[in-house]
Amino acid sequence: MQFVHVSEGGALRLQTAPDPTPGPGELLIDVRASGVNRADLMQRAGLYPPPPGVSPVLGLECAGVVLALGEGAEGFAVGDRVCALLAGGGYASRVVCDARVCLPIPEGLGFVEGAAILEVFTTAWLNLKEEGALLPGERVLIWAAASGVGTAALQLCARWGNPVWAVASAPKLPVCLSLGAAGATDRRAGDLAADLRAFTDGRGVDVILDPVGASALDLNLRALALGGRLVLIGLLGGREAPIDLGRVLMKRLRIQGSTLRGRSAAEKGRLLTAMREALWPSFVDGSLRPIIDRALPITEAEQALAYVGSDVSVGKVVLTWDDALLEAT
Repeated sequence: MQFVHVSEGGALRLQTAPDPTPGPGELLIDVRASGVNRADLMQRAGLYPPPPGVSPVLGLECAGVVLALGEGAEGFAVGDRVCALLAGGGYASRVVCDARVCLPIPEGLGFVEGAAILEVFTTAWLNLKEEGALLPGERVLIWAAASGVGTAALQLCARWGNPVWAVASAPKLPVCLSLGAAGATDRRAGDLAADLRAFTDGRGVDVILDPVGASALDLNLRALALGGRLVLIGLLGGREAPIDLGRVLMKRLRIQGSTLRGRSAAEKGRLLTAMREALWPSFVDGSLRPIIDRALPITEAEQALAYVGSDVSVGKVVLTWDDALLEAT
């Protein structure tokens, strides 16, 4: 197998290692595509280490073909096309993972699309539906709405009938509107507070999906309606900020932190089972889709991470594994 190694200086290089062997309840996957996430940038910088016992190789999702099954692995057969939600190790040509964190790639989609679904749609599903306890008709604010998670969340809210206001940089606003946002604000130059007052007739939004953190905290608390929920999924704008606890108290607000990576295989499996039942038919008929900015060969992993870090991508960036290309490296 080959995998992307991060050197001490942070450079990315393809290296070779023996193929892994699936243990009880596990699958061995011949990887054809690997999803890129901002978490990979954080891990590379030493800010987001993998959970104990998890591969130090970058990558939280992949798609490929089942090569072998460990004892007791259920629901799959050799040759099945699958996508996997990982805690690490996705930038590799062979991946071993618990069968519970895998799903069949929706019919009609390729490996690139398969590698772009699970991390973002599971994150959006979990944090809107469960952590945010989103109810029918409630209004939602989505920060970084043109990101992978944002574009997934926009589609889910449109599907569920929840009006959404999107925040993104100006060039990305048309994409947000095309995915169902009722309106959108330029995060650099817009007046988000005024836009939200108009959007909600002064009532406030019910749920906020926020990967920003500190720099957005005060605005978020002001923007929430009575009983509103702020679901914090990232810290792009910092981790420390003053907080008006009086506003939290009087408006009966809830601030919920949420990460997906460190959850158990059993918990991830529960989420994936629910999503497969509810969403997979919509991926098959095209009413849901992963938004893919570009796919690059695995030999351009350095460029892919730089592109994601530049904050110009829309939706997902995916790395592809090509046998002929690998033989040439």
